[in-house]
Amino acid sequence: MVGASSLQPRLLSSFVGDRLVQSRQPLAQLFHYNPGRKHVSMQLSKTFSGLTNLLFNRRNNLDEVPDGKRKSLRPGKLSPRRPVPNHIKRPPYVKTRMAPGIASGPEVHDLKGIEHMRASGRLAAQVLNYAGTLVKPGITTDEIDEVVHQMIIDNGAYPSPLGYGGFPKSVCTSVNECICHGIPDSRPLQDGDIINIDVTVYLNGYHGDTSATFFCGDVSEEARNLVKVTKESLDKAISICAPGVEFKKIGKTIHDHADKFGYGVVRQFVGHGVGRVFHADPVVLHFRNNDGGRMVLNQTFTIEPMLTIGSINPVMWDDDWTVVTEDGSLSAQFEHTILITEDGAEILTQCEA
Repeated sequence: MVGASSLQPRLLSSFVGDRLVQSRQPLAQLFHYNPGRKHVSMQLSKTFSGLTNLLFNRRNNLDEVPDGKRKSLRPGKLSPRRPVPNHIKRPPYVKTRMAPGIASGPEVHDLKGIEHMRASGRLAAQVLNYAGTLVKPGITTDEIDEVVHQMIIDNGAYPSPLGYGGFPKSVCTSVNECICHGIPDSRPLQDGDIINIDVTVYLNGYHGDTSATFFCGDVSEEARNLVKVTKESLDKAISICAPGVEFKKIGKTIHDHADKFGYGVVRQFVGHGVGRVFHADPVVLHFRNNDGGRMVLNQTFTIEPMLTIGSINPVMWDDDWTVVTEDGSLSAQFEHTILITEDGAEILTQCEA
């Protein structure tokens, strides 16, 4: 992700490379920035439309209590980076220590590739399911990361987030107002929290990517409803997927469902192609849009809507990863990796009954 404090080098390191989507606009034309303000808006072609208005906002007041019932998130302490055995295959970006951005071209697979995708998706689902059983008051997100890390490497896979653009942990844990990319740390979960756990595994050269939002203890009805509707929006979006369907129908389906309940849809974070690379075309927008593109047979990509009770504007912490809602309101997310089949879509990251 990109931080305003180091705009040009971070942008280049995130988006320029082999087979990567690139913009020919100079940086001065990409950004509208007013000195002294928190917000920077980004003007890019539709290729980057899901990444517009990137995360240049900074949350300065960590003592703010959003609803008077819970405390705002604070950064905790990070444990040392966890090792991965040498025999486990690593994604190419681990060696470069740079986030490769979104690779051009869709992830479309032959039969062997589909079986590899099913295997990575199945493992990701199993890890996520187990991680969810750990959620209870008092456990730290770092302890969840430790278990996730061990389970992934025990199955001969690499935890895809570890080392991606410098990300220091093996899973993302996003609590309460955290929209996404929360870094596991020493903060214990508290009764009433909601937490999104985002798991991606790299198995036999293929990534499987999934996430879900879990309840910690006695959760408010307001939070439960948000989580329920977010899950429903993902399910409804998956149900309309099939060869030839326009990608923009995903955004309309999610946005229409969120509107029925008065929830906001975060625009700056997107679904994406996934497979041999972590992030590939297409950019899957979760809000109403007019972007082109249609689904094709044997294509794999993620859908991962993020809904909020209040503001949809993202604010980034100084760690350049953790993203929270501007007003501190709750956010929830669910994600699946899907395969486009002749009959519709197969969910690759769903635990078998």
